[in-house]
Amino acid sequence: MESPDFPASMRAHGPNGGPKRKRSIMDSSPGSILDHDHDHHDHDLDQDHDDDASPETKGRRLPGVKRACNECRQQKLRCDVVQDPFQSCSRCNRLKLDCKIESNFKRVGKRSKHAEMEKEIEKLRRAVQSAKSQGFLIEDDEEAIHSQLQSPIVNSQYSHTRNPSLMGSDEAVSSLLHLKRGGSYALPRIARELEEFRLTEDDEGQLFSQFFNFYHPFLPFLNPSQTPDQYYQQYPLLYWAIIAVASRRFTQDPTFLTKLSGPLTRLLWTTVGEVPQSYFAVKALCLLCTWPLPTSTSTSDPTHILGGVMMKTATGIGLHRPNHINDFSRFPVELNKDGLHDRIKTWAVCNIVAQTIGTGYGQPASTLYDWTLAIRPGDSGPFSLGAELEARLQIERFCDKVSKEMYSNASDPRGVAGDEHRAMLMRVYRREYGELQASVLSQNLSPVINLHLRAAGLHLRLAGFFDSSATPGYLDDLMGLWRATTSFLDYILDGDDTSHEAFQYQFRDQFLLKYATNYIQQMLVAAGFALLKLLRSFFSKTIDFDRGRDLFHRTIRAIRTTSVVQNDLHWRLAELMVQIWNGARLEGTHPQTYHSDEIGTDIDDSLQLKVRCRHSMSLVFDSIWHWREEYQARGRGSLDALKQPTNPDSANESSASSTHLDSTLAPPSQALPAVLGLPTSNGALTPSGGSLGAGQANILGLNYETTYDVWDPQHWMLDGLLDFNYTFVPPIEGQ
Repeated sequence: MESPDFPASMRAHGPNGGPKRKRSIMDSSPGSILDHDHDHHDHDLDQDHDDDASPETKGRRLPGVKRACNECRQQKLRCDVVQDPFQSCSRCNRLKLDCKIESNFKRVGKRSKHAEMEKEIEKLRRAVQSAKSQGFLIEDDEEAIHSQLQSPIVNSQYSHTRNPSLMGSDEAVSSLLHLKRGGSYALPRIARELEEFRLTEDDEGQLFSQFFNFYHPFLPFLNPSQTPDQYYQQYPLLYWAIIAVASRRFTQDPTFLTKLSGPLTRLLWTTVGEVPQSYFAVKALCLLCTWPLPTSTSTSDPTHILGGVMMKTATGIGLHRPNHINDFSRFPVELNKDGLHDRIKTWAVCNIVAQTIGTGYGQPASTLYDWTLAIRPGDSGPFSLGAELEARLQIERFCDKVSKEMYSNASDPRGVAGDEHRAMLMRVYRREYGELQASVLSQNLSPVINLHLRAAGLHLRLAGFFDSSATPGYLDDLMGLWRATTSFLDYILDGDDTSHEAFQYQFRDQFLLKYATNYIQQMLVAAGFALLKLLRSFFSKTIDFDRGRDLFHRTIRAIRTTSVVQNDLHWRLAELMVQIWNGARLEGTHPQTYHSDEIGTDIDDSLQLKVRCRHSMSLVFDSIWHWREEYQARGRGSLDALKQPTNPDSANESSASSTHLDSTLAPPSQALPAVLGLPTSNGALTPSGGSLGAGQANILGLNYETTYDVWDPQHWMLDGLLDFNYTFVPPIEGQ
């Protein structure tokens, strides 16, 4: 019976209207006809009939049709395999191949296979070249290796991870390359790539281990149990931020940080520009603001900007309202107890980091101490931060009070509180600091917490440089400043024997210096300038000058130890500090021993600051101005001795700008990687380490011919808006 839709005349024709070719059962499969003559020669067929069969034929094979084995189907050859009972075909027996029949077997085209092999060979060539560039020695001839890589023996011995018929690059490299660097090594496996920067699996594991062992105690808010892959899956910027921080002291390859600086900076600004932002981007910014990429000038330091981005991103995604996170999200977010606790902890760290940025840079902090961070004694719920972070938060909130009350006077053009008001605030905060100190020390916390407690005390006492000689209790305030400075320096340099045994490792091998945060480095510089200013004034008669001089020398060594690369900003500030010290010695201002009956007529206002707009860090900026006017501009000092640091007290031997190297100041164990001269695309790392003398009109990496900026990017400091006594003096040419 004919179908009404397809008459018989149409069914006899193909799709083009011509007669439809009838396919015999014999043509449906290469195994449909057995070779009864047992011909053992391999014959190529023009096409794989089984692959070309129609869907109807594939779906329902006719009875008695036999299937060729996998190997014969791959080569499109006739096969005499017997399926029931199974007997291998003659070709597989002769070639000792694994004869089997799989219903889901698919042929691999020769062209695609060859193309894949060419890709593998090219990948191997790049791997060999990369190994050579890393210092590996290849014993075998490169051409011979490449010929071996293309040989059928190699192809048959190694299997590809995706396709067993293709060789694997890693296995082939491991067997063919005999790499030596004091021994035999296999080519490292690349774990991650960021532009041209490649990170091996071994280096990745070591860097993550070093981060959580040495850096994480300063800011403990990440999860050490997570794997590097998990951090990368969460957010690539967070992963690379951890790698960058750990690379600061990576002895296996001291150039890691230099190589990573450019790609990481470009990734950072690309990520910052993305909207909306991720919760994990906030964590990455916390790390990069705590341990910024090294720089030789403040103008290329984006930390203050990134701190603002960090806080705005955190509030934008609702970290400050963790119980109402859906008010800031387009999609419903359900947080369990652990997720809620992690967000609260991250929000606390954001405020801690933002406060250290404000204090260290002498700028208003963009913090938000709200209900979420309220102190809840005895609370063990998700809002509990733990003893370490809770103590850090209390310390930073104290620093915030000091900054806002003492340096935010709306009636003063420079924002500084008046002498009487400041003296009253000093008495109030001295008492509050004593209570805070008793509370923190009673908990037996880590040395990192106690160090930040002493840094807060120094931050409070640095306000003494704003007082005049007529301020009531002037000498008492200076003595308090001296004690706060020496307390901070003694702790970071010598440690504390009363600390718990579990934390004693933080006092060994200069732990607090080598892995210090940017904030600790800034407070160390401020302490050094405070010592310098006090020891070179009338106040030196009231203290033990020899102890102060020894402590100053040790502070210079400590600042140089904290430097990540030679010629970075803190390294240069240490050199500047030494030149001021030696210049004062050259002028014969060595003080004599104090006698109580000599006081009274010697007090003057020489300790007062002219730069007064940078909060407690005004001392540092004022000292830099002083160096520029009294030393650099007059040719008495320069920063051209960076590879051979100036020795304090070397003025007695030569001049104020002597470059005599004191081995006790820069021992070989503290040698820094010399990355000078390496070009950087973003200006994050130090520039060329050539001479930076006055003849080049360069101070702290800045050129007088293009900018008047010495430290701060705000040019209004030189526009006459403030009553500075300094006037710009062009550098002396030819010095």
